[in-house]
Amino acid sequence: MAKILIVDDSALMRHTLQHIVEKACHEVVGLTGDGNEAVKLYKELKPDLVTMDILMGESDGIQTLAAIKKEDPGANVIMITALGWENKKEDALRLGAKGYIKKPFDAQEIRKEIERVVGKSQIETLRTILN
Repeated sequence: MAKILIVDDSALMRHTLQHIVEKACHEVVGLTGDGNEAVKLYKELKPDLVTMDILMGESDGIQTLAAIKKEDPGANVIMITALGWENKKEDALRLGAKGYIKKPFDAQEIRKEIERVVGKSQIETLRTILN
């Protein structure tokens, strides 16, 4: 079970993602629609994974991703964005995002991406411990 922070400026999207995440037996440890709050919550909650909208009000997801990666270079972040903003994908991946999902998405797509990223992270941690 992974601890997940959900960051999206749409309350409906936050709650949709929360439902998907919890139904997949993961724990939602935080919800926010603000990039600055996301960085603060990341520091406090130390989640295993962050799902983050690319376009948000005051600070966008790319800026927030950079701030979280500065705090923790090993942070697992999956970026989520609406159609038409695919050009931000390269920026997100270059900054260290571990995954990228386009809206509209389905629950299975979210679950698979979470399992892929969290599973890969757990394997990397085990390798570090064993070496």
